[in-house]
Amino acid sequence: MPREPSPDIHADRIAALNDAEEKADGAYVLYVMEASMRSRMNHALELAAQHANRLGKRLLVLYPLVGDTFGAHRRQKHFMLQGVGPLRDKLTARRIRFAVVEGGMAETALRYAEDACRVVLDAGYLRDHRAWRDEVGNEAEVPVEEVESDVVVPVGTASDKKEHAARTIRPKIHKRLDDFLVALEPTELEKDATTMGIPDDEVDLSSDAKIGEALDRLGFGEGGVPPVPLFRGGEDAGEEMLERFLSTANGVYSDHRNQPQTDDVSHMSKYLHFGNLSPIRIALAARDKLSGDDRDDFLEELIVRRELTHNFVHFEEDYDKFSQLPAFARETLDEHRDDEREHVYTRQQLEDADTHDPYWNAAQRELVHTGYMHNYMRMYWGKKILEWTNTPEYGFETTLYLNNKYFLDGRDPNSFANVAWVYGQHDRGWTEREIFGKVRYMNRNGLERKAKPKAYVEKVDRLVEEAEQRRVG
Repeated sequence: MPREPSPDIHADRIAALNDAEEKADGAYVLYVMEASMRSRMNHALELAAQHANRLGKRLLVLYPLVGDTFGAHRRQKHFMLQGVGPLRDKLTARRIRFAVVEGGMAETALRYAEDACRVVLDAGYLRDHRAWRDEVGNEAEVPVEEVESDVVVPVGTASDKKEHAARTIRPKIHKRLDDFLVALEPTELEKDATTMGIPDDEVDLSSDAKIGEALDRLGFGEGGVPPVPLFRGGEDAGEEMLERFLSTANGVYSDHRNQPQTDDVSHMSKYLHFGNLSPIRIALAARDKLSGDDRDDFLEELIVRRELTHNFVHFEEDYDKFSQLPAFARETLDEHRDDEREHVYTRQQLEDADTHDPYWNAAQRELVHTGYMHNYMRMYWGKKILEWTNTPEYGFETTLYLNNKYFLDGRDPNSFANVAWVYGQHDRGWTEREIFGKVRYMNRNGLERKAKPKAYVEKVDRLVEEAEQRRVG
């Protein structure tokens, strides 16, 4: 029978994907790592370690390296793989065998599950991520468990339905925070797995050159979206970024988080997207080191706002389609679809930052050259695409296309929910206007009134120059 969860890992984090019997003569416990690419505060990893100790087995952790990774470009894949070498060293120090092997997610998991006692998976929330995990659960002949470690409160525990807005999910999350906002200590492995002779098809990702060779081999050619030189992926880089933020955020974060000309932001979204850092680790550190509005505002964004997006993609099957928008948004945008537009741009013009608006162009350039865009400018950027495209449906598709192509944290629950927000999701009706109807509106005058966009343009010019110098260097 499956083991009862450890007191350190709340039972609500663990879901059985089948009812297979544990294989006592299996050679190892297998953890297939995809969402939680880290060695610390990883509930899936620790559950697998506890299973290994209980069974007197070794622990094998695999990351399947696949070419077509659900729409990823070379940029995102390169950032993710930068953390693999250091991650292997950390797991090796814990007596865990970690390997990257080429192959599809489900295919690789099932192949190595044949010799396993049982299988642990970290949780995925998007359609493709759920599909391969379900396939493993359905076809494996040993128990398969999925563990939620990349949200504070498990999605199904926080709510049993698609929530309308942050205000509706906030009290539900706060009610359970004390149960789940708890540090997780590493499990000491009793058996050393580092000398295991398998797998024999391991991929070497020990340097940027090796990463580049692997990406070329997998079809992520240099002609695609290039890596960004201003940010480095991985657990250590994420920890350094977190420490930098926490050391400077008190007294400025709350006031500056909507000021795009500043850089008083955490930059945690990309590290959360790739599972390099646990949201629990970040929240506990922020609660300890920040105070007042800086602490409260940051935790609101990290926990409530972020986990609203996970609720969205979990309960909304069509999270990436225009049809999922609230009825009021679809109806009002349809009523105004024939309104005259002063400016209409093609997708290529937008991608090339070729518009009349220097502020919008700066935002697009920041995205293309750095893989990041200040959150306040993300809102302005998205609203203008709605205004400047010939139909709301085409605007929606274009916003999602640019978002997922260039952002390091693209293809994330945050991405799909934030793009949908531009078009009315998780929002209410506002004063009716041309083109937007009752969907929330943003304009250049408001941007100039609330922030300093000219200074933002100058900041982006510096960032682009620095990025180009580093790329050449």
